[in-house]
Amino acid sequence: MTTTDQMADLLETLCPMFVLIDATGRIRRVGPTLQKLRPDQPMVGDDFLQLFELVRPRMVSTMPALMATAGGRLQLRFRDEPRTGLKGLIAPLPDDAGAVVNLSFGISILDAVRDYALTSADFSGTDLAIELLYLVEAKSAAMEASRSLNLRLQGAMLAAEEQAYTDTLTGLKNRRAMDHILGHLIRSKSKFALMHLDLDFFKSVNDQLGHAAGDYVLQQAARIMLEETRHDDTVARIGGDEFVFVFKDLVDPKTLCGIAERIIARLQEPMTFEGKTCEVSASIGTALSTQFDNKDWAEVLNAADQALYEAKKNGRACHVFYGNLTATPAKSDVQPLA
Repeated sequence: MTTTDQMADLLETLCPMFVLIDATGRIRRVGPTLQKLRPDQPMVGDDFLQLFELVRPRMVSTMPALMATAGGRLQLRFRDEPRTGLKGLIAPLPDDAGAVVNLSFGISILDAVRDYALTSADFSGTDLAIELLYLVEAKSAAMEASRSLNLRLQGAMLAAEEQAYTDTLTGLKNRRAMDHILGHLIRSKSKFALMHLDLDFFKSVNDQLGHAAGDYVLQQAARIMLEETRHDDTVARIGGDEFVFVFKDLVDPKTLCGIAERIIARLQEPMTFEGKTCEVSASIGTALSTQFDNKDWAEVLNAADQALYEAKKNGRACHVFYGNLTATPAKSDVQPLA
C-alpha cells in the first residue's frame, strides 16, 4: 500500500467528504459520505473540474489554476442535478502528486438531510455538522410531536363538538344541533320543510314495560327515521319522544306526505323487547319555510307544532300540513298543500 493510499484511508475517518485528485485533475479516491451524494455515479476516474463547477474563485478551468488556489476557500457545486453547493479547501500533496480537496462541513445541513438523508454517522466525530444534525433531528422530532399533539387536540375538539350536537341514546342530532342547522338555513335564505313527530302511546310503554323498553323503542324509532330520510336530511330528537325532521330544499307537499306516510306505517308495526310487545304510533305535523317570510325558523317550527297538535286531535297516527289542517292517515291518498 502506497503512502497516498494510507493517507486516503486516514482521510475517510477524519474527513469523509474529501476528494483525492492526481496532478492531471483525475479523481483517485472520494470519501464515503461524498460518494453518498451520487450513489449511482462512481466518481473515481472522473475529471474533478468536469464533475464540479467552481463558483469561487471564478474562471478556474485547469488543474494548474486550481492548484494556484491552494490554501484558499473554494465554493463549488455539482454540474448535474441536484446542483448541490459545497464549500471546501484544497491542499497540495508533496512532489506535485496532486491534491486533497476537503469538503467536510461544506454541505448545507438542510441539503444533507432533505436531499441525501445524511445522518451524524456520515461525518467525523469531531465535525460540527454532527451538532447541527442533532439540532435538525431534535427540531424535526419536536415538530412531529407538535403535529401529533395538534391532531389529537383537533380530534378531541371534533369529538367534543359532535358529542355536544348528538343525542346519546339514539345517535340522532339534538336540539342544539337543530337550532344551529335552522339558523344556518335562515341566514342562507334556503327553502326547507320541518316535520314535528311525536310518538303516540310511548308513555304507556314506559309505564307498563319499563324505561329499558322505552329506550329500545326510541332507538328503533330513530333507526326507522334515518332509513326513511335522505343522507343530507336532519333528524333530531328534541324531547323525550319528540322528533324534528329538517328537509333542506324540499318543500314539495306530495314528496313530504310520502315520507310521513312511510314513517307512520313502519312505526305502527309492533316491536318486541325481551319477549314483550311494544306498540306505538306516530303523529306528524309539517310546515314549509315558503309559507312564511323566511326570517325566523322558530315561526316555522311553531307552525309544525300546531299541525302536530291537529294530527293528535284528529285521531293520531296521521300527518297534517300547516295551513291545510286535514288529517291524513298513513297509506291514504294525501291531498297536497294548495
